[in-house]
Amino acid sequence: MSKPTTISLLQKCKQEKKRFATITAYDYSFAKLFADEGINVMLVGDSLGMTIQGHDSTLPVTVVDIAYQTRAVRRGAPNCLLLSDLPFMAYATPEQAFENAAIVMRAGANMVKIEGGAWLVDTVKMLTA
Repeated sequence: MSKPTTISLLQKCKQEKKRFATITAYDYSFAKLFADEGINVMLVGDSLGMTIQGHDSTLPVTVVDIAYQTRAVRRGAPNCLLLSDLPFMAYATPEQAFENAAIVMRAGANMVKIEGGAWLVDTVKMLTA
């Protein structure tokens, strides 16, 4: 079994000019396939709303949906560095972001991804403190 992928390992790859791939995964089967092929950074994206659930946007995706798919990906790729999106309205306040990040990280994510601008400064500070 390979060693877990960490930020430190990725920084070392960058320093040594070694490339690495990142890919979006939503389930056990694809996560295992990707991990077996050496892809060691994966994202569970809110795009699962369209690709897995058949919605026409990401808006209906919930934290529960992301957590469910995160657990599946983690089982398929136990040593990958796993990022998971926090979906729309899951981080309206720093406190809400913290609570929802905890749910997703308990499901197996190493970190969460949020999208926005300067209005998220306090949220990012809270999540990275």
